Amino acid sequence: MESDQYYPDTHNCGLVHKLRPHPRVRRRLLQRPPRRTLDLQAVKTQLAHDKAANDATMCKLKGTVGEMEHALTECSDDIAAMKATIESLTANVAKLENKCEDLESRSRRNNIRILGVPEGPDTCTTAAIAAVVKEGFGLVKEPLLDRSHRTLQPKPKTGDRPRVIVCRFHYHSDCVDILRRARELRQIKVRDQIISIFPDYTAKVARARAVFNEVRRQLRGIDSARYGLIHPARLRITYNGIEKDFVSAEEASHYVKTLMSA
Repeated sequence: MESDQYYPDTHNCGLVHKLRPHPRVRRRLLQRPPRRTLDLQAVKTQLAHDKAANDATMCKLKGTVGEMEHALTECSDDIAAMKATIESLTANVAKLENKCEDLESRSRRNNIRILGVPEGPDTCTTAAIAAVVKEGFGLVKEPLLDRSHRTLQPKPKTGDRPRVIVCRFHYHSDCVDILRRARELRQIKVRDQIISIFPDYTAKVARARAVFNEVRRQLRGIDSARYGLIHPARLRITYNGIEKDFVSAEEASHYVKTLMSA
């Protein structure tokens, strides 16, 4: 066991008494680091572990982002190509629709639609319809018809409105002449029956022409106003020698209102 030692004080010329710790305590102090040091080491270890985990996660995320960028680039290229293809196909479909519409309209040029002929056996044959047309317009001879039939609808009940008859003339000139006579007479009387004759338009053309019905009704009340629908759906109005064509019912209605207020 070490004893206390005294050291001379060169400044004060005295003795300074210095205590030394017990050797066993000293060894324990040297072997066991302070608690603060242990806490710092634990924190450092945890931070190193977390950093390694974060680095691994970031590396994985970078790989995932790179794959997604590559996939998105390919998707963007595919979408651009599909968009161009869709635009091209849309344009082609529009052309084909217009061409089919034109072909269907041309195939109906020699057709007329007859409304008001009663239902019954042999009432829509070519011979029967030719006789109806001859009697209704006072023709010298019966027109030559290729075929005739009623529209494809369920047969009406007794007392209901009869189905429309569609017939085709062999000569286009005969069809034009009959339609002209029908416009002039408006009501055609055949065997105590009032029938009406109209051109045979496609569904698209018929809808486009129907939007002008209200405008045409307004025009009937204006004196010196002449009007007519030009194929496929163009309204021509002539007033005081001024001729105007309209494809929009709204524009035509606005013009008619100006005529009515003048």
